Amino acid sequence: MDWSDSPEQAKFRQEVRTFIQQKLPEPYRPKEGEATGEGEGFAGGWQADRKSTDPQRVATAQQWATALADRGWIAPAWPKEYGGAGLSTIEQFIYNQEMAEAAAPSVGGMGVSMLGPTLIVHGSPEQKQEHLPRILSGEVAWAQGYSEPGAGSDLASLQTRAVRDGDEYVINGQKIWTSGAHFADWLFALVRTDPEAPKHRGISFMIMDIKTPGLTVRPLINMGWEHGFNETFFEDVRVPAKNLVGEENRGWYVGMTLLDFERSGIAGAVSYRRELGQTVGFLKDKGKNFRRQDFNTTRLEMADRAIETEVLFNFAFRIVTIQNRGLVPNYEASVNKTFGSELHQRLSRTQSKAWGLYGNVWDRSSKYAPLQAAHIHDYVGSVPHSIFSGSNEIQRNVIATRGLGLPRG
Repeated sequence: MDWSDSPEQAKFRQEVRTFIQQKLPEPYRPKEGEATGEGEGFAGGWQADRKSTDPQRVATAQQWATALADRGWIAPAWPKEYGGAGLSTIEQFIYNQEMAEAAAPSVGGMGVSMLGPTLIVHGSPEQKQEHLPRILSGEVAWAQGYSEPGAGSDLASLQTRAVRDGDEYVINGQKIWTSGAHFADWLFALVRTDPEAPKHRGISFMIMDIKTPGLTVRPLINMGWEHGFNETFFEDVRVPAKNLVGEENRGWYVGMTLLDFERSGIAGAVSYRRELGQTVGFLKDKGKNFRRQDFNTTRLEMADRAIETEVLFNFAFRIVTIQNRGLVPNYEASVNKTFGSELHQRLSRTQSKAWGLYGNVWDRSSKYAPLQAAHIHDYVGSVPHSIFSGSNEIQRNVIATRGLGLPRG
């Protein structure tokens, strides 16, 4: 296999690198000796900065959003007629790889990756006109209201109810694990509009201002004491009927709509390799005094992790190659998700072990915390990675049935 760039791809890669070098605000640039984690998460990053009480953070977030918007790079995969960059699959791959190499935060979140593509396909002209430009400018951030206490992996069992009342829908119910809702301005949600219909066929797709009366966002604090997601309650929430996206009771199919985004997971592979490199570099230099005495076993584990990050790189290349041929990755995406999420857990565990007892220091500001305690925080934060976005048990069923052709049941 030859993964070398063509002359056109090399030119585009240099264009992205130059843009990042010139436009990425200084506060977003990794500092020497500081750890950079896997992505920005929902507890921080650009989406938190734009809602910060610190004027400098707000200005930095706006500066970066404006720079990306000027190039159409907030939404690299959206068609140009809707304000996106219209990049090819390979160009998206290169763009994502270079952004990850620079640890540059993405802008737009779920508005770009989920809501925008849904409106492009199913939205009314009025909905597109109102919402797409505000996503592309970074003015409005969105959160997703899908999961409920009794409907996670079996999402179609959701019970949040929406009843038509004249020109409005009245919504009652609860959502959970609503990531980033405390930073969001609007919410898109799946609600049940026909309780008598088969469960996939009685669902509708609604969008609403998150400040709508009766809609309450309450924090859920994870075991790392971080506020990344929330539970969201609906008590007689009145939403205009014009905010229904697509047809009533066809929301399940609306919600599954996505454009042909590049979904190789290259950003995760780049991030893991960068994290490992930072750890090894620190261990060889300033971190010698933190290193555990019995280091040989951990050293061998780090060699394994280095090999595994390269394997994940090749999974990413495999998927983007499939997409570039106009095909849709099926079980390959499940292999990538399973391997990548479990690699994240193994990597954070190995890095934490490298410091011995120093790996237990939680306070990022402590002089006894190697690399600002990044690895113990990552270790705790990595636990749900094999659960969210489709648990690995479900992914293995996909691999078994669709990849290996094994029978169900």
